[in-house]
Amino acid sequence: MSQRRMPLNAVIFGLGSHEAGWRLPESDPFAITSLNYWVDIAQRAEAAGFDALFLGDVLALQQEAERHLSDALDPLVVLSALAAQTTRIGLIGTASTSFDHPFHLARRFASLDHLSNGRAGWNIVTSSNPLEAHNFGLDAMPEHSARYARAEDVLDAALKLWRSWEAGARIGDKATGRYLDPKKVHRVEHKGEFVSTAGPLNVARPPQGRPILAQAGSSEAGRAFAARYADIIFTVQSEIGEARAFYADIKSRVTSAGRDPGAVLVMPGIVPIAAETRTMAEERLAELNGFAVPEHVMAKLSEFLGTDLTQFDPDQPLPESVGSGPPNQSSQSRVAVLVGIARREGLTIRQLSLRLAIGRGHLLAIGTGSEIAATMKHWVAEGAADGFNVMCPVMPADLASFSEFVIPHLGNPPPHADTLRQRYGLPEP
Repeated sequence: MSQRRMPLNAVIFGLGSHEAGWRLPESDPFAITSLNYWVDIAQRAEAAGFDALFLGDVLALQQEAERHLSDALDPLVVLSALAAQTTRIGLIGTASTSFDHPFHLARRFASLDHLSNGRAGWNIVTSSNPLEAHNFGLDAMPEHSARYARAEDVLDAALKLWRSWEAGARIGDKATGRYLDPKKVHRVEHKGEFVSTAGPLNVARPPQGRPILAQAGSSEAGRAFAARYADIIFTVQSEIGEARAFYADIKSRVTSAGRDPGAVLVMPGIVPIAAETRTMAEERLAELNGFAVPEHVMAKLSEFLGTDLTQFDPDQPLPESVGSGPPNQSSQSRVAVLVGIARREGLTIRQLSLRLAIGRGHLLAIGTGSEIAATMKHWVAEGAADGFNVMCPVMPADLASFSEFVIPHLGNPPPHADTLRQRYGLPEP
């Protein structure tokens, strides 16, 4: 394996990865609508050496909104504000290909790349929640493969729009009055199955050529899409054997797609609970789970697994029948991950609901900084990861703990780089 540097993204959705994080005494439940909250997180992560902020999103007020932090700001708006408050850290935002036009998407991310001097990234999602479909005039979400077919069409158009301006197209010659060279700005004339656009984009070529492309689907369609287009892949595994298999599969697919496997970074999610001692870390986990509302987390688990789990004894193992049916259209890979955790670790239904509450099936790492760092380095050395998407349970406390206790043991100093692409050590597009 290459000894390349381990990239780290700080994943932020709301107040952190734990469903009940907003209920802790330390938390301000309304913080996410304050710019000061986002600036504080961004500057902490930048100072700690993270490579990028990674903002999730959902385009609906989710079910049981009365039980969890429910509002979600537009990631592109937040990241644009943070571009002015940071200088080095990457800014990756989630946007859906299912409900937006490629011209809007290409223009927004090109704008962010310019305003941040080359630090923008797009986390490409196809969306899966039926409530999102309803907000955009659809009765239901399109079928899984159709969503990925549209995603390819939208991304293909966006790539053409970013390429519609060559480098050096802007002249800005005051003496002659020529602002740009028309020979270096090209129409696109994209006519796909789902979208069309004439182009060119009305924003100059982005500093990175195009923003970093991130993708998180682990289904067959998701893996194929990632292998063709993604720069970084956000994956969910909690067991190193499964992670190695995923890693090998993705790298093989990337090679088959005619790309350099070293130019695609596989970055599993990790939920760290770090403290001075393992006992203190376990106490922190118990504290977090103590604020979870049992009925709410059980309802969330039932939704994920497509089975009403309230009909079973919560202190018994997950029934064998759960997860054995046909894949759902929402998150095909997550069901297998959660069921796998329950079977492998012998969790009861109640325990599995709490695992869902803290990190939705991602790798849970509890312990001292050196213990968590050792786990991360082991995964990289064993061909299970190139880097990690760090999903701290509660912001900003657990981000501060990870920065204080874990990062010094990684031996992973940030590089001298101007753009996010250079920070990741990825080639120019």
